[in-house]
Amino acid sequence: MMSTAILMVLAALIIGFSKTSLGGLAVLSVAIFADILPAKESTAAILVLLIVGDVIACWHYRHDGDWALIRRLMPAVLVGIALGTAFLRIVDDTFLKRSISVVILVLVALQLWLKARPTQGDSRAHEHPIAAWSAGAGAGFTTMTANAAGAVMTLYLSASGVDKKRFVGTMAWFFLIVNLSKVPFSLGLGLLHWRDLSRAAMLAPAILVGAWVGYATIKRISQGVFDIAILLASAVAAIGLLIRS
Repeated sequence: MMSTAILMVLAALIIGFSKTSLGGLAVLSVAIFADILPAKESTAAILVLLIVGDVIACWHYRHDGDWALIRRLMPAVLVGIALGTAFLRIVDDTFLKRSISVVILVLVALQLWLKARPTQGDSRAHEHPIAAWSAGAGAGFTTMTANAAGAVMTLYLSASGVDKKRFVGTMAWFFLIVNLSKVPFSLGLGLLHWRDLSRAAMLAPAILVGAWVGYATIKRISQGVFDIAILLASAVAAIGLLIRS
C-alpha cells in the first residue's frame, strides 16, 4: 500500500512537471498507473490528474496558445476519441496494457524520427487537411486509449514551426480541451468514479510542485539533452510495462 502511494505521488509530480515543460514525459505516469491499477481503470484515474495538470499549465501559459491550430485539429480529435472509446469497449485489461506499451514505444520512435530529420525551417505542411485530420484523429485515439498523445502533437506542432513558448502553450490548451472532452466518454464506459476525484484532490499538491519545478527547469536546461532523457525514460517505462503485462 505504501509503495503504491509513493508511486502515485511520483506519477503526480511527473504529470505536473511534464505539463509545464515537455509533455512527452507524461507517458511515464501513464505506465505507472497502468502497472498499479487495472489498465482500463487507470485510464480514467490518470485522466483526472492530467486535467489538474492542464489547468495549472494553462494558467502559466494563458497567453501562448495557437487557437487557429487548435481549431483546425478538434473535429478530427473528436473522431479519434470516439474510435478509442469503441476500442476500450471490446478489449480486456491485459490487451489494453500491452496496447499502451506498444503505443508508447511507437510514439517514442516517432519522436526519435522527428529529431533525426534535418531542420528545414518553417513548413506549411501542417495546414493540409490530410495532415490535420491524421494528427487530430491519431491524437484523439491515443489519448483516449493510452493518455499518450503527446508525441503525436509534438510531431504536428514541430511541423508548424511554432516557437518554444507557443509550442508549450498550445499543448497546454489543446490537452485541457481534449481531456475535458474525454470525461463524458469515460463516464459512459463506467470507468470514472468519485474515488478518482478524491485521489486527484489528494495528489493535487504534488502536481502543483511538479508544475513549478517544470516551469523553472524549462528556462534553464538544454532542450536537446532533456528531450533525449525523456525518450529514454519513456522507452524504459513502456518496455517494463510490456514485460510485466
